[in-house]
Amino acid sequence: MEQKPKKKGRSIFLWIGVALLLIVIAGVIVVRQTIFKPFNLEETAYIYIDKEKNYEDVVSQLKKMNLPSEQMFRILAERMNYPANVKTGRYAVKDGMTMPDVIRTLRSGNQTPVSITFNNMRTKENLAGRISQQLMMDSTELLNALNNEAKINDLGFNDATVVAMFIPNTYEVYWDTGVNSFLDRMNKEFDRFWNADRKTKAEKLGLSPIQVSTLASIVEEEATYSDEYPIVAGLYMNRLRKGMRLEADPTVKFAVGDFSLRRILFRHLEIESPYNTYKNTGLPPGPIRIPSIKAIDGTLSPQSHNYLFMCAKDDLSGRHNFAITHAEHARNAAAYQRALNERKIY
Repeated sequence: MEQKPKKKGRSIFLWIGVALLLIVIAGVIVVRQTIFKPFNLEETAYIYIDKEKNYEDVVSQLKKMNLPSEQMFRILAERMNYPANVKTGRYAVKDGMTMPDVIRTLRSGNQTPVSITFNNMRTKENLAGRISQQLMMDSTELLNALNNEAKINDLGFNDATVVAMFIPNTYEVYWDTGVNSFLDRMNKEFDRFWNADRKTKAEKLGLSPIQVSTLASIVEEEATYSDEYPIVAGLYMNRLRKGMRLEADPTVKFAVGDFSLRRILFRHLEIESPYNTYKNTGLPPGPIRIPSIKAIDGTLSPQSHNYLFMCAKDDLSGRHNFAITHAEHARNAAAYQRALNERKIY
């Protein structure tokens, strides 16, 4: 009779133990299904955090990535002190990452670089707009820096030549890179691009790297097809050596401020501008566009020939007829003018 309470007591402890075990198991399941449930993504997604550092916006972006549990994320973020440590940048959320993984990445500022490109840029305004589309940077802030005489002088350029510093390529940079850091990076890339080999080629032409970029910008505007770059570059080098004016139509378009001109008229040729190579001998003050690497390299290796004149072909293909004599050039030009007239291009 006296041992019955002991058996009853053991049963109670047993049930308590079972209950605790079930609670632990349930807790493990909940943890695995929430805290450590991985993101299920078909491809890497990215969180962008701008200068506002808005924590709620971070949560909103994560929800679009099928956040396993918003409530649990908020609890974890508070425990890991993330809301007070939101950092700007672009952060990768990869398939299989857990919420603690994501929070640690965000809190540490461990960004994933973004690949930026800028090709076919004519003006500083074009460039600033293109960069601002790819980075957190404001286009007006970048443009102001490009127009800041003291800043660009420190980089070794002036208002007319600063676009030569930008070598069109693909670069990995952090999304929240500041204007000054970006310009310093581009300056280093310029120095890296102009290696000993390219500098030697430029010296043989009697040109500085910036002058090569200036000539290359004209070559690229003039030639639609890259296989003509060395031919056109050779023609302009011939004219420079003879002390002839370049008489390049693209420089007139730049001076006028209208690259859409299909036909250069006499009134355009009379515009007073240091970029008007029909009025001024030698190269203009700086590039009329940001030349591509292909155009620069084509200019550094000009074709050896005796051409002094060029004119667009009358089939309007974008290719050119090249001539040694002015008489031959005049015939080519007349044919081209007839083609424009027939197509009523004015």
